[in-house]
Amino acid sequence: MSRLIAFAKRLPWSIAFVILLNLTANLVFPATSWADSSNLGINNSHLTACPTSPNCVVSQNADSKHAIDPISYHVDRDTAKATLLKVLTVVPRTEVVENTDNYIHALSKSRIFKFTDDVEFYFPPNESVIHIRSASRVGDSDLGVNRRRMEQIRLAMQDLNI
Repeated sequence: MSRLIAFAKRLPWSIAFVILLNLTANLVFPATSWADSSNLGINNSHLTACPTSPNCVVSQNADSKHAIDPISYHVDRDTAKATLLKVLTVVPRTEVVENTDNYIHALSKSRIFKFTDDVEFYFPPNESVIHIRSASRVGDSDLGVNRRRMEQIRLAMQDLNI
């Protein structure tokens, strides 16, 4: 009986803690979603521009805070694409969900909260570059995760002499 009384005394504090944690999470990671089918893919030979939030990078038509260089390659396009697909298999918590002739879309999940980021790659015809875009689906700041992920993928491609 004394355990039940002790539990009952702690219960209001536990509930208050859960409510506070939920409110804090909603402030830090608001439930706004940038990713739907109209915000992904290739449109007029370009990846979609980033939203105004800082949790996105793109290599095409971006302002200075969202800009990132495309990945250059010096082999044929099919080899570059096959190599990129191999690299993506070792990127933690990342899964390719779409793979067409000139486009790859992968989902990458954060380790702790399992937030999903959309990671896109576009192989334009007659160019030896891979245009890239990585964007968080929710929240505002990603603490630079999307940029670091893309730079790590770039380094992996360079290490493979692509």
